[in-house]
Amino acid sequence: MAITAQHVKSLRDRTGAGIGDCKSALEEAGGDEEKAIEIIQKKGLAKVAKRAGAIATEGVIHAYIHAGSRIGVLVEINCQTDFVARSPEFTEFVSGVGLQIASMGPQIVRRTDVTDDAVSKQKVIFLGQMDEEEATSGKKRPAEVREKIVTGKIDKWLAEISLDEQPAVVSDEGKSTAQLAEALSAKLGEKISVRRFVRYELGEGFEKKKSDFAAEIAETLKGS
Repeated sequence: MAITAQHVKSLRDRTGAGIGDCKSALEEAGGDEEKAIEIIQKKGLAKVAKRAGAIATEGVIHAYIHAGSRIGVLVEINCQTDFVARSPEFTEFVSGVGLQIASMGPQIVRRTDVTDDAVSKQKVIFLGQMDEEEATSGKKRPAEVREKIVTGKIDKWLAEISLDEQPAVVSDEGKSTAQLAEALSAKLGEKISVRRFVRYELGEGFEKKKSDFAAEIAETLKGS
């Protein structure tokens, strides 16, 4: 099979390897692009796209269903090349993120996703809690102290609800999800990032009815 410039370009776009290396790999693979990718990977020739401003538009949408099928997660995680998206390191990271979202229930990817309105509402809640504490103790804090305490509470709240800042459940070193993504980015040579996610929990949003069966039976007997 004749190796064309288009074949070489396609392989280069997927692996980031040099033009000569792509051509040689395709020739060795008899024009089979998938086999050529394996050859490049085995020879350690794969290089990632390091173009300035390169956009991470490749990656996967991963579905995770927790044991018991009571919690489900859909998450989009991006990288810059299809080659990296199929790597075992990327796949392992993606699985870990799915588990993280299911088990820890983050609300956002990163704190910059939170609107000013949401922060303002949370601040009102924290101030209200402080008012209750001060009313109970009879000790009123100075305004500047109250503001400092609320600022600290807001920072802690943002860290708790942000996927990027939560300690990763798959890390034995207490690293955050963002730190794991940064380490993987450095290892693979291209930007790895979580774009968005949704988390579903069975019965979420519904008020579960609490039944007192003994009372129900007594009421039934009374009316019979």
